[in-house]
Amino acid sequence: MAHNQLLRQKVFESVAAVLPITAIVLVISITVAPLSAGTLVLFLFGAVMVIFGMGVFTMGAEMAMMPMGEGIGVQMNRARRIAVPLIACLVLGVLITLAEPDLTVLAGQMPAVPDRVLMFTVAAGVGLFLALAELRMLLRVPLSWALVVFYALAFLLAALGPTDFIPAAFDAGGVTTGPITVPFIMAMGVGMASVRSDRNSSSDNFGLVAMCSVGPILAMLLLGIFYPASGTAYSPAVLREAATTQQAALFFMAALPEYLREVSVALLPIVALCALFQLICRRFTRHQLLRMAAGFVYAFFGLVLFLTGVNVGFMPVGQLLGAAMGQGAHVWLLVPVGMVMGYFIVRAEPAVAVLTRQVEEITSGSITRRAIRNSLSLGIALGVGLSMARILTGISVLWILIPGYALSLVMTFFVPQIFTGIAFDSGGVASGPMTTTFLLPLAMGACQAVGGNVLRDAFGMVAVVAMMPLVTIQGLGLVNGLRRYLDKKRLDQLPSELEDTIVYFEV
Repeated sequence: MAHNQLLRQKVFESVAAVLPITAIVLVISITVAPLSAGTLVLFLFGAVMVIFGMGVFTMGAEMAMMPMGEGIGVQMNRARRIAVPLIACLVLGVLITLAEPDLTVLAGQMPAVPDRVLMFTVAAGVGLFLALAELRMLLRVPLSWALVVFYALAFLLAALGPTDFIPAAFDAGGVTTGPITVPFIMAMGVGMASVRSDRNSSSDNFGLVAMCSVGPILAMLLLGIFYPASGTAYSPAVLREAATTQQAALFFMAALPEYLREVSVALLPIVALCALFQLICRRFTRHQLLRMAAGFVYAFFGLVLFLTGVNVGFMPVGQLLGAAMGQGAHVWLLVPVGMVMGYFIVRAEPAVAVLTRQVEEITSGSITRRAIRNSLSLGIALGVGLSMARILTGISVLWILIPGYALSLVMTFFVPQIFTGIAFDSGGVASGPMTTTFLLPLAMGACQAVGGNVLRDAFGMVAVVAMMPLVTIQGLGLVNGLRRYLDKKRLDQLPSELEDTIVYFEV
């Protein structure tokens, strides 16, 4: 019964997340960008699969991935030799990144490098930086200083690398922190910080995803400098047209085995690693293990449904809508329509649900899910709007990324450290499969329609989307800090007798 109730709750949350974007597509399809009936049916079928897939996956992640990740984090920080947790982070980072479906999507869309070369390069970057994140926590290095150093290095390498490689390199930092990576890494951060008692331990619950987002950027930029690219011609995806609802259903059925295999290959190494961890550490009871086993099953089937829905139903619609709006007389609508889509689409990202829940739990409700979701939605809306404007104007992505990261890095020294960790984690979390398989194809379709360079102008959207929450969530931290300061100042100005009364009632 408990499982049924939890599943019902998660599915209702998914409906609330996916329904707005479905309504927006329907409105656009009957106004400025008409779609054929077959394409619209594909989208609606995909929306249903996304709703159920996201609900089932988030329940499975809460039951299995997060407890296991937290347990691994606790045990790593109890190790007597520093080399043990560092090697464990390196191996775990590589495994979970190779399992990330978003990375497969990006590799398939990047023509300059073979898929396997790109995937192993990015995985090595995540593994190395997960180990560096653990080292930072052990050495008590402030997250702000670490981020300043590594992002400065990233922009230095960007100045040396091929121009066509830069947008995809920064996109890699966003797509690697998706529905499989985030629950594990965030839970590991909780476990690592839980064995500490210093004043920064709660802040260090966050920041691992932030560090793991930098690694792929640096790895891809180095790959662009040293690897001889095989070509940079972009080939658009072939769009299928369903003549009947039965044919639309058959498209999904035909794609299902591919995603069953893909998710199996993704999750099996993680399950094997968890089994090995339990054999060595004996951390979990039999009841806990049964619950986690059920959670992995839920996560498996949920992710299969979700990926099938977004890849078969959402990706072609995104590309068609972008192309239709880019060819019409109302091409300027790409900016406001993109902003509205960005505002709502982030709520349908599975990893966002994991992040907001964990933020609320760790901060005991002082930072609410609603505040984080609204800040994320605002950031993504601005990011998508800027990306669409970039497609129309052809400006380099660096003209957006450099000022944006400079502002966000400066803000890290003025906001509470916990907001810095949440903000930089949110940047990676927000740019998940919904962004990769809907917003990025939307940008590609629009870019081709206006005659732009897809690799320079459309790629980079994920990077901009991943950057904007750094500003908006740290802005939330600034507002929160200012409000507390003003409240304290008002309290200091009250007569001492009244102040004692207020303090008494607060306690």
